[in-house]
Amino acid sequence: MSENENDSENGREHEKRPENPLRKELPDEVPAAAPAPEPVAGPDPEAGLTGRRRLVQGLWPPRVSRAQLIVAVLLFGLGFGLAVQVASNSDSDSALRGARQEDLVRILDELDDRTQRLEDEKTGLEKQRQELQSSSDQAAEARRQTAEKERQLGILAGTVAAQGPGITMTVDDPKGTVQADMLLDAIQELRAAGAEAIQVNGVRVIAGTYLADSGKSVSVDGNKITQPFVFKVIGKPQDLEPALNIPGGVVQTLEKEQATVSVERSAKIVVDALRPAKEPDYARSSSQ
Repeated sequence: MSENENDSENGREHEKRPENPLRKELPDEVPAAAPAPEPVAGPDPEAGLTGRRRLVQGLWPPRVSRAQLIVAVLLFGLGFGLAVQVASNSDSDSALRGARQEDLVRILDELDDRTQRLEDEKTGLEKQRQELQSSSDQAAEARRQTAEKERQLGILAGTVAAQGPGITMTVDDPKGTVQADMLLDAIQELRAAGAEAIQVNGVRVIAGTYLADSGKSVSVDGNKITQPFVFKVIGKPQDLEPALNIPGGVVQTLEKEQATVSVERSAKIVVDALRPAKEPDYARSSSQ
């Protein structure tokens, strides 16, 4: 058999063979896609920026959130409050900063004297307690101390006269510029310096005393007084006079109002203006 015949027979056998079913399900071969061209790198817009320009672009325009705005407002309020407080303290201390050395020494001496008075009062109270505890006749000792305490309270209440060392302060106000609050400041300063009894133009000053302006004069507890205003004060003169003459104190304030102030020490001051004893309407002693 020749080669041509063999080839023809093979071809006929190949045609007679059934086609494989998997062959139909396979997709046709897709030709490979051509590789995409690489993009040409252009100039970087940020390549030419310096560090300072990048910082400026990062900060401006500002991107402020609501929380940051609230925190900023709170910090501003806190700073403003601190500034006001510092300014207030500076104003209150300006008088002392501008004081002379001898004035500062006098102020310190006055504070030392006040401390000593408190220590003396403490010692006296402790002595009274010891006397009550050790006295053979505690009832008699208690009565004696009660009478002494009643006398002291009478002086403070203005129901009994008093005498002792102290000062006399005279305020001449021909122009009528001195007001009630200035005289009240003088009374408060004298009390702080240890004044035990005060009388102004024949009116006894007690714990409930009030002062008010009355035209060009002043009224004390409803009693009209006119200048010159004369203060009779019982206490330690070495404490009372410096308290009035401190920088920015009573004397300087009155002199700024063109008033004339004179302070004289005395070994004996008599405070004889009296107040009637007032019976309380509701309060009663708890020992009854």
